[in-house]
Amino acid sequence: MILEAVKKILPRIRRYAGKIPEDRLLLILAIIVGLGSGLAAVLLKKLIHLFQWILTGWFHTPSDSFLYFLYPGVGMLAAMLFVRYIVKDNIGHGVTRVLVAVSKNESKIKSHNIWSSLVASSATIGFGGSVGAEAPIVYTGAAIGSNVARVLGLSYKNMTILLGCGAAGAVAGIFKAPLAGVLFTLEILLFNMSMSSLLPFVVSSITATTVSYFFLGEMVQFENTISAFAMSNIPYYLVFGIICGFASLYFIKATLNTENKINSIVNPYKKWLISALSLGFLIFVFPPLYGEGYEVLSDLLNNNPANAIETSFFQRYLIEQPWILPLFFFLVFIFKVFSMSFTNAGGGVGGTFGPTLFMGGILGFVVARSVNLSGLAILPEDNFVLVGMAGLMAGVMQAPLTAIFLIAEITGGYVLLMPLIITSAASFATIRIFEPYSIYTKRIAQQGALLTHDSDHAVLTLLKTENLIERNFSKVRISQSLGELADIIAHSKRNIFPVVDSNNILQGIISLDDVREVMFDTSLYSKRNAYSFMKAAPEYVYADESMESVMKKFEYTGAWNLPVVDENKCYIGFVSKSKIFSAYREQLQQVSHD
Repeated sequence: MILEAVKKILPRIRRYAGKIPEDRLLLILAIIVGLGSGLAAVLLKKLIHLFQWILTGWFHTPSDSFLYFLYPGVGMLAAMLFVRYIVKDNIGHGVTRVLVAVSKNESKIKSHNIWSSLVASSATIGFGGSVGAEAPIVYTGAAIGSNVARVLGLSYKNMTILLGCGAAGAVAGIFKAPLAGVLFTLEILLFNMSMSSLLPFVVSSITATTVSYFFLGEMVQFENTISAFAMSNIPYYLVFGIICGFASLYFIKATLNTENKINSIVNPYKKWLISALSLGFLIFVFPPLYGEGYEVLSDLLNNNPANAIETSFFQRYLIEQPWILPLFFFLVFIFKVFSMSFTNAGGGVGGTFGPTLFMGGILGFVVARSVNLSGLAILPEDNFVLVGMAGLMAGVMQAPLTAIFLIAEITGGYVLLMPLIITSAASFATIRIFEPYSIYTKRIAQQGALLTHDSDHAVLTLLKTENLIERNFSKVRISQSLGELADIIAHSKRNIFPVVDSNNILQGIISLDDVREVMFDTSLYSKRNAYSFMKAAPEYVYADESMESVMKKFEYTGAWNLPVVDENKCYIGFVSKSKIFSAYREQLQQVSHD
């Protein structure tokens, strides 16, 4: 009944929306999307905290922590069964999937992603999965924006803007950080947005942040007392930034390699069992790996590392031996990548955003505590925890501006803006020497489907070969006579003729120029056949081939038309330069967002 009512109302809403000026309509919709994203962020946080309170709220001693071995696997199994039998779609790695939607699916995201990522990630993280909630909520927010635009029948350009509004609102809502939400969308998700598209992102972020403040209070994510910034520590922040760059490289390579190895296991239940046992063991030995780890970061930011290890079996040794504590947290840093990979590959749903912040904070504590114990200097450990969060984020996500302002917003650490900038810039510069892609874009880039700030490349990425195939070419059988060929030419509007065999396999092509001199000589009609006029195609194009690859083939062959075939070399049609140029101009108008 509700669906029927919605179907009746939708045409009226669309007609009314069509009467509103485009820029005004986008602002109204940005508010609606911001409200939805903000509420989704609040709901996800509440669900995660509810699960954690029920499961671990009574943990206070090491003897309680044996359940750390069991909980994460249960959450992963619940998420895997939910995705496998209810959702029946892959919803992991949310940020990467949003990027794919923009580049390959016209910014369309399936409607179930509005709620499915919330359910799966709350179970995964609530039960202790060692991942972050930010990627699922970004996917959720982007799905809200995409589906609002789709319901109203908006263009690709406006759908992309609203998708970005949803993502910006999601980040802003879950962190109470409106500026970070906007920067995240511009730096990581949408590369070719003009300044005229910025206002909807800002409106959506502010709306979502307001919703988050209303339901979650005005406190920042990490309450802490920040030590004063000392100019004498600038060299240490610079060196630490370089360390963060190499740590980011470790994060990206270890994550992708580990997930690839686990995903090579075909049986999903075997994959879950191996991942659950491995994750449970890691968390049992290193309790800070449980869940998002934000409570551990809060303890380190408030110079209270003892509280972060209160459920560890090694608590007494960690406190009694000064050097054992930084070593313990260094191992936490090393194994966080594996615990995160086990969670995702084993059926859980979560992201790398939270683990990046966690590992950066842990690395900052390890470096500062080690320097302090060595006697080289006295460094403020809380400041290095805070700056480390930004440093690793700038390297792993390759988004230095987002890293700087997100950490400043969620910690109230604007007084440390200088160290944040120094460390983030050094980290970003370091990793770019070795790795041009972020954790989100590396796999997409390998497929040739990544949008970049290069408008030409972005347009070619968005164009799909299968949409540009022209099929009105008359086919010629390889055995047909010149007389039959002349008859086909007389009734064709094109001057190129694909030659195929009885199985529709492309054998070559005949151009009008190839037969022009003899096509009116009737004495040859029965003496010569199509094979005698046929020549090899300069190159083949495949229906699923990237447009960038197609353009390279046009460039080195000098052809104006190229035949399109499937994987079995069966003829499909032709793709032409003129068609591509026309589609390019149309797509460029969309990409520019002006």
